[in-house]
Amino acid sequence: MSPIGQEATLITRLSELKSLPRPVYGQLDSPPNLKLGYRHSHPWVQLSHAVEGVLEVRTDSGRFIAPPLRAVWIPAGIPHQVFCAPDTCIRSLYIDRTVTDNAPEHCRVLQVSPLLRELIRHFSTMPEAYAEDGAEGRLVQVLLDQLGCAPEVELVLPLPAEPRLHQLCKSLQAQPDSQEGLADWSRTLGVSERTLSRLFLRETGLTFRAWRQRLRLLSALPALERGERVTDVALGCGYESLSAFIAAFREQFGATPGEFFRSGSNAVEGRVYQ
Repeated sequence: MSPIGQEATLITRLSELKSLPRPVYGQLDSPPNLKLGYRHSHPWVQLSHAVEGVLEVRTDSGRFIAPPLRAVWIPAGIPHQVFCAPDTCIRSLYIDRTVTDNAPEHCRVLQVSPLLRELIRHFSTMPEAYAEDGAEGRLVQVLLDQLGCAPEVELVLPLPAEPRLHQLCKSLQAQPDSQEGLADWSRTLGVSERTLSRLFLRETGLTFRAWRQRLRLLSALPALERGERVTDVALGCGYESLSAFIAAFREQFGATPGEFFRSGSNAVEGRVYQ
């Protein structure tokens, strides 16, 4: 079956379910780059993991970016869209909300440890109707335990609801290398720079400068993961020099671009929320 046919089969099967057949559900025949660019939601939790490439989940409150060794946790009932490049390999788990009672009710990006990565990989080889009271059921419980203690990482771009800021942020997302500052936008929007600064902090939890820097760095991740030259990526997302880009990257993620994308058990996972 073609990837398009597999995607249609999976969407139909999920939409027909009243509840998941097992506490954790996944499919052996799901296409590796399943992505749904239209708004949708599920009555269960979804965990989307980027095996290769960079995955992005968008909600009303933010953009959640998952390079390899990260995953996006999407609570039940949250409308979202999923985006990625054609060569991205995604593995998704669907989890009954009754086994995630203590999980926060907001989207977040999780660090995927080597153990958790292997658990997700092995789960994808298991039958859908795995034996809950046998070895497979015990493996699923270990997987859930590992998800429960997976740290949250700063790979989120918060989005404002305030109409003027929404216009500003939409424009900057379309052109991350824009050099327009807060003073320029205050004139465009007809509000004082001080008011705009205060609104930005209230709506996103970040200053304008910090938000734009995070936007630029998150926008750089897909190109970096594809192996493009760091200098080209830096200039393409608005930095005047390679050194400035690397300094900002290290400040944001606690690692250089090379360290951030290093695979294996010694990989640097980025700054972690405690």
